[in-house]
Amino acid sequence: MSIQRFLIAAGFLLAIANTGRTQTPDPAALPAHDHHEGLLIAADPYADAARAKEKFGKANPVPAGIIPIEIFLRNETDMPLRIDLSTIRLELSSGASRQRVEPLTAGQTAQIIVHPNGAQTPGARRTPVPKVIPLPGNDKKVKQMTEILQPFALDADVIPPQATIHGFLFFDFGSNFDELRKASIYFPGISMIPSNKPLTYFEIDLAAAVRQPEP
Repeated sequence: MSIQRFLIAAGFLLAIANTGRTQTPDPAALPAHDHHEGLLIAADPYADAARAKEKFGKANPVPAGIIPIEIFLRNETDMPLRIDLSTIRLELSSGASRQRVEPLTAGQTAQIIVHPNGAQTPGARRTPVPKVIPLPGNDKKVKQMTEILQPFALDADVIPPQATIHGFLFFDFGSNFDELRKASIYFPGISMIPSNKPLTYFEIDLAAAVRQPEP
């Protein structure tokens, strides 16, 4: 495929990624961001339940202990960039130890919203930032919730030149939202197209985006 045809295809992917979404803010104005090599990545956590409800409506994941984090990726170069979505991780620092947490899929998020205490064990509670993530089954309510959440999810893996894409990542904090101050999101799998030259990893410290409580 020629570069010209690839750029046209990438532009089409961008249009799909932004369908139905509101006007994006300036990512550089968000306090939690990283910027180098012609790419800016910013993160905006929706830890406030009221704010998240305005965005997600009845699919609000915050009451279920899940923090949606809107991610903005602005490509300032003249070449498309590819992001390996499978490499994105959230890391929690607690003293000398670090814990890695993978983002949930829209289906996994829907499963927890519909069954916040687990479909198999109604009386059980999840531990903060659980390592075992339940997978969605054939539950009709879960499927309906997934359909609502999917358009919000960050699922485009190509950033066209001089363009911005955005979408949400969902992380299960088990309602232990204070851990957000100790968290960073890593993007290690970004490369140039068509050379496949990797970019240095991006790290976004989420503490900068956590709003301080009113005195």
